[in-house]
Amino acid sequence: MSDISPIERDVLWDEFHRIVNMTSQELSDWLRTEAASERAEDVPDQAGGETGRHVLAILRKRRVDLTDADLAVMRDVIDTVNSRCRADLEPTAGHEDRRFRLMSLGHDPLKPASP
Repeated sequence: MSDISPIERDVLWDEFHRIVNMTSQELSDWLRTEAASERAEDVPDQAGGETGRHVLAILRKRRVDLTDADLAVMRDVIDTVNSRCRADLEPTAGHEDRRFRLMSLGHDPLKPASP
């Protein structure tokens, strides 16, 4: 297992779940919808991109069950979403492509933030 401390793991877990604001069901539905719109879907559990499927798997895990690969994906998703959601990139009509790419990582920029 990685050299991450329990405190760092907790911080990463909390940040990931703040950034990934879609539920596992919402993300699963989105990945299937996205895949079906581009091509016929042969295997529903393999809908969407590799990272999106990995995010979905993480959402279904307990914190204590995270692997090193999970931790790496969590960091990548946090970095990617943060870089694509700068304050000067507020979601507006006409930015569907950007929104859909973020949703494939579990972040819907139009979804209200949790209190």
